Amino acid sequence: MYEVFAALGAQPPLDIYYTPKHGSQIMENVLALLRDSGAMLEGHFLLSSGRHSDRYFQCAKLLQYPDMAAAALAGIAEKIGQDIRSGDLEVDAVVGPAMGGIIVAYELGRQLGLPAFFAERDDTGAMALRRGFELKPGQKILLVEDVITTGKSYGECAFLLEGLGAKVTALACLVDRRQAGEITWPFYPACKVEATNWDAGDCELCKKGIPAVKPGSRKI
Repeated sequence: MYEVFAALGAQPPLDIYYTPKHGSQIMENVLALLRDSGAMLEGHFLLSSGRHSDRYFQCAKLLQYPDMAAAALAGIAEKIGQDIRSGDLEVDAVVGPAMGGIIVAYELGRQLGLPAFFAERDDTGAMALRRGFELKPGQKILLVEDVITTGKSYGECAFLLEGLGAKVTALACLVDRRQAGEITWPFYPACKVEATNWDAGDCELCKKGIPAVKPGSRKI
């Protein structure tokens, strides 16, 4: 772990990795990991939701380092684990939508000692469980994402899972960049980030003639 942070010129966030007690400090440490790994990008981006933004979170650049992924998610893993042990939350498995939710699901599953798998789009573009993944009726699911902006991906995934007889009991993410909107389940964001985004027709960067790039993976 220490070699990874040294290579990035960062200090290991020991308080989040070992004893994540203070929510605001945990979020600051996660933001530091995003910056130090190059996962927080600035420019003109077309998001998977179809909206435009001046900031994009390429969480794969952080999640490529297993120890950094463990550190970034340790705070919410501890809180979720506490709520499970206290009886405030029931979780049987962790599920994330491809691509962004895959590593987040597996890392949280590892830290919580729970099975983890992912949903992906089929040939029609709809979310589906493939590769032999199966759900049992009534199974309690922790739904996870890397970044939440509009909630479209996790909403489609929740619709799939509950249609198969499972019950989503909580939602977690690495980065919460929502500008508005309520979440009906218990919500565990590793960090909250303010990032401007616009409808495509109202984008201030488009008005300035700045070309947009699309780094996401909506088709997967």
